[in-house]
Amino acid sequence: MTTTIALAGKGGVGKTTIAGLMIRYLTEIQSKPILAIDADPSSNLNIVLGMDLEWTVGDIREDMLKEVSKSLQTSGAAIGSLPGGITKHDYLDMQIRSTVEEGDYVDLIAMGRSEGPGCYCAVNHNLRGVIDTISNNYRYVVIDNEAGMEHLSRRTTRDVQHLVIVSDPSLRGIIAAERIAEIGNDLEINIENMYLILNRIPNELPESIQNRIDQTGISLIGTIPNNQELTELEFTGDSIFNLNNDSVVYRKIIEIMKKLLQ
Repeated sequence: MTTTIALAGKGGVGKTTIAGLMIRYLTEIQSKPILAIDADPSSNLNIVLGMDLEWTVGDIREDMLKEVSKSLQTSGAAIGSLPGGITKHDYLDMQIRSTVEEGDYVDLIAMGRSEGPGCYCAVNHNLRGVIDTISNNYRYVVIDNEAGMEHLSRRTTRDVQHLVIVSDPSLRGIIAAERIAEIGNDLEINIENMYLILNRIPNELPESIQNRIDQTGISLIGTIPNNQELTELEFTGDSIFNLNNDSVVYRKIIEIMKKLLQ
């Protein structure tokens, strides 16, 4: 059975770093690779994981559409066909499988540029089907989403066991988290659990922020303190796998993950 963990949060709250730390923890309790899906158009989860990134799903989609257009111009073939008679689904399946960035502990798919309108619809449907099929081969799938969760909202069959919303300890951050939670509740997929993580806590959590969190109804699964070691790691672009095992931040992530996976 595949367990899917999706993260979301407004820009600048450290969501991608937390996603990377969660992935690191999963690699330590799981002998087989974890599938990481970078669904944020900025596509920088690979940097956090210390992996190369040559292609994104968006690149594959654009290349396929160019091939379809070229085929129409040269042979008048029906819309959706490709040179050699290969179907769109088979083409996408072949391309995505060949461009998955494979690491020792993590395999990575980056979604890249946002989906377009019009003729993109059928292509995007096939893309999501292929990615869902690939995901079935992994015990854990971690999805790093943008705040609007566009890619998550357009998935086909995969349920999400855990949606983790990351926020900073500010009123604006909590309000943004509430809005993301509302998007999650409106999605046409099953989200079993929804949690909140507060990142970069300076000292104790202000009472006013705690009261606002209580009003949201989102379960606060953990808080992560400000940490100079992690800040330096983010500045240098170094991999989270190089973070000290005894780091306060990583110990907090371990606590959170144990709660989440119970």
